[in-house]
Amino acid sequence: MIRLCVLDEIPLGMARPFVVGGTKIAIYRTREEQVFAVADRCPHKGGPLSDGMLAGDQIVCPLHAFRFDRNSGSCDQPHVCPVTAYPVSVQNGIVSVDM
Repeated sequence: MIRLCVLDEIPLGMARPFVVGGTKIAIYRTREEQVFAVADRCPHKGGPLSDGMLAGDQIVCPLHAFRFDRNSGSCDQPHVCPVTAYPVSVQNGIVSVDM
């Protein structure tokens, strides 16, 4: 696991972008205090998913409103590749990701 930040550095209901080993990822913190991570690039038009909104269990791309499941990375549109989802842990207020 790679340590990224303190949990409070990710606003509730929002995401924060990170670069880990040259890979751009988005770390989200839901209003229910759940934390998860996906690749920070929509496979459709390359939009930064860290700028997207959360809608239930989905991330909404800021460019074309494509939706990606936060756990599997699958897209709600046919013929669109999924995004990579990464395992995340929070221990003692520290957010870590497994790349």
